[in-house]
Amino acid sequence: MQPEEPIRHLSQRELAERWDLCENTLERWRCQGIGPVFLRLPGCVRYRIEDVEAFETKSLRKSTSERYVVRGAA
Repeated sequence: MQPEEPIRHLSQRELAERWDLCENTLERWRCQGIGPVFLRLPGCVRYRIEDVEAFETKSLRKSTSERYVVRGAA
């Protein structure tokens, strides 16, 4: 058996950098209930990497005419 990899979490800044977004955009998305699900911990917000990747996968499109439903990954 191989040891499990530790769960990786991204900070708001790290996710904003990953997606080349302003941190304010992520804050707005949280208030609107869109974007990936997140953890609210005392004094900080974290995003589990598996939730970020799931949101990215659900956001894939083949055409600009495909319908996009706005909601969180979970």
